[in-house]
Amino acid sequence: MLFLIQVDAQIRYSIPEEMRKGSLIGNVAQDLGLDIKRLRSGRARIVTGENVQYAELKTDKGTLVVNERIDREQLCGDVTPCSFTFEILLENPMELHPVTIEVLDVNDNAPSFQSKHLDFEISELATLGSRFDLEAARDADVGENSLQNYILTPNENFLFKQHQDKDGSKFIQMVLQNALDREKQSHINLKLVAVDGGSPQRSGTVNINIIVLDANDNAPVFNQSIYKASVTENSPKGTHVVTVNASDADSGAYGQVTYSFSKSNAPMSDFFEINEVTGCISVASDIDFEKDKKIEFRVEAKDQGGQTDTSKVEIDIIDVNDNAPFINVMSLTTPVSEDSAIGTTIGIINVKDLDSGDNGQVTCSVEGSSPVKIKSNVRNYYALVTNVPLDRESVSEFNITVFASDSGKPPLSANETFNLQVSDVNDNPPVFTRALYSAAITENNSPGYFVLSVVAKDPDENQNARVSYILEECAIGGSPVSGYISVNSENGVISAARSFDYEQTKEFVCVIKAQDGGSPPLSSDVTVKILVQDQNDNAPQVLYPVQTGGSLVAEMVPRSADVGYLVTKVVAVDVDSGQNAWLSYKLQKAADRALFEVGSQNGEIRTIRQVTDKDAVKQRLTVIVEDNGQPSRSATVIVNVAVADSFPEVLSEFTDFTHDKEYNDNLTFYLVLALAVVSFLFITCVVVIISVKIYRWRQSRILYHSNLPVIPYYPPRYSDTLGTGTLPHVYNYDTCRTTDSRKSDIKYMQPMSQSLVSVDDVGTDSAQNGHQRSANSTLTKVFIKPDI
Repeated sequence: MLFLIQVDAQIRYSIPEEMRKGSLIGNVAQDLGLDIKRLRSGRARIVTGENVQYAELKTDKGTLVVNERIDREQLCGDVTPCSFTFEILLENPMELHPVTIEVLDVNDNAPSFQSKHLDFEISELATLGSRFDLEAARDADVGENSLQNYILTPNENFLFKQHQDKDGSKFIQMVLQNALDREKQSHINLKLVAVDGGSPQRSGTVNINIIVLDANDNAPVFNQSIYKASVTENSPKGTHVVTVNASDADSGAYGQVTYSFSKSNAPMSDFFEINEVTGCISVASDIDFEKDKKIEFRVEAKDQGGQTDTSKVEIDIIDVNDNAPFINVMSLTTPVSEDSAIGTTIGIINVKDLDSGDNGQVTCSVEGSSPVKIKSNVRNYYALVTNVPLDRESVSEFNITVFASDSGKPPLSANETFNLQVSDVNDNPPVFTRALYSAAITENNSPGYFVLSVVAKDPDENQNARVSYILEECAIGGSPVSGYISVNSENGVISAARSFDYEQTKEFVCVIKAQDGGSPPLSSDVTVKILVQDQNDNAPQVLYPVQTGGSLVAEMVPRSADVGYLVTKVVAVDVDSGQNAWLSYKLQKAADRALFEVGSQNGEIRTIRQVTDKDAVKQRLTVIVEDNGQPSRSATVIVNVAVADSFPEVLSEFTDFTHDKEYNDNLTFYLVLALAVVSFLFITCVVVIISVKIYRWRQSRILYHSNLPVIPYYPPRYSDTLGTGTLPHVYNYDTCRTTDSRKSDIKYMQPMSQSLVSVDDVGTDSAQNGHQRSANSTLTKVFIKPDI
């Protein structure tokens, strides 16, 4: 079982030194292809064996930022390129991602000389071409920002020379070009300026004081140009390293030679000391191989006359096994579940040894009988993995001792003890197979349409692994989500609960919860995103020209219009989206197709030839606007065009302009309908009038043929049930007549209302009231409504 995943690809960033704390280095999550959630769930962190952590990982953003001030000179010295490496560790599963950060140099250091001034004693008889070593300036920067050139004060006696050894090291000298004359000039003062190549340029200066001595014919000469030696690190003080030797052909005081470290070096007194008489070089302080693997410097031989010679000394430092391995815990999972499988990684450790070669080769092991063993597939990183099943009921905790040893002679070792606790079984919540579900559904679907299925898995067993799916309540546009979709609790099938309209809802997001059957139940959520796809269910709508039913709108085109003259532009929109809303324009019908054309994309109506006097004033164009859907939908618009130079001409021509056929058809329909309605009302009125006449005639016939005496009675303020309403005034008249009085010439004024309310049998009333009336007379009460 692979316990640790190491990514082969190594990411590398380049940053300038001296960046402020918190400055951005790079987006690790994006460059490694990791999700922010993965960084959080995996407890991503930086692991390094160094004491100083220069970078910090922001897991909430997935970025690397500067954690500590980075000084390239302090970090790498003269080594180029300068970089440091660390690893980003993630758990569950464990991954190791190496990251290298290259630190670029900035010109933050000026060249400097160790000495404030250089003193020389030179004989006036020094031979032309004599060379005198100068102290080299040091610039901690590298590349273009490092030391580039020297400038010596112009003078008559000395020239400045810069030399390079076969190994590439450089040293500088003054060369005598004109003889010295102590009697003329006993002291010479010069300045040596060192400049770098940075921007802005920086420089350093040292003063050179030369004392001119009396004659000295010969200069000392070393018997070797290069002295090589080696010394073991941690050698005690005073340990002999090498002896240098120079001879001088002069005799007496001028032949006595003294030895010293050349001014061209950095001070060597921190490491070595030299006997100025014998030239013996010995150890002056502790030397650490891990800091300096090789030390180079120059020595100078000088006689009493001031003449000198120099030679180079190279000393190799030999490593000894003086560093024991050290164990650094990168990750430790405790407690660990008792149902953990064999090979489960419970921790990662990093073991390092600062020594080199066999002294730095480390082996790791677990001491004693332990349910944990060590595996390694990445250099210096080891994983603690289980090798037997764990049983909390048998052992609830145990100690693990890790032993690390190097291969030096004698070997050095270290050990670290960890306490590991075992926890009881913890039920696992259902886990969805995807972090995000998405699906697309075409609008105008039928309710119950299948959208997608969500699947969650639970590694538990039996009832604990039984998963139910629940739609979490939320609002979509103010409506509950259950009005949009439904979820099958058994299989996670999501179906549409309604027909979707893309123009109203383009997409919505909901949350599905998967809950197991354990006690207590565990659950997890997943986000489901549903996209509604557009259908071509809307026809284009013409915005211009506006179609009116009663008025006539026409576009004027002067007869002087040239080819390409813009007549008008048909403007239309389609509320659909995508290609369903891509509109194209076509000229469907025109009086003269050779005169006009329509832009298929922009709807512009232009002339395609020169307008002539023969062209009719009245032009009618039918333009069809069609979308790009499948199947496509279209709309038609009528464009009236007047070819004329003046408005009166247009007005005279368009007064008899007939409406289009559709408008005429509609007008005919409405005229026929109105005629039918009027005819129906006329016939109905005629029938009603005839019916009323017949009814009144029959009533009068009944009264004419009656031979019985009657006494009509009209109650005061009666309601005229056959008239128009209640009469405001009532007049009663009593009239006595004979039976044949109807044949007389007496006329009675008829009331306005022709309605007779009631006629009662007088004989019956008389019998009931006990009145005796003559059989040959009739008493009539007449109700007259005055004409108001």
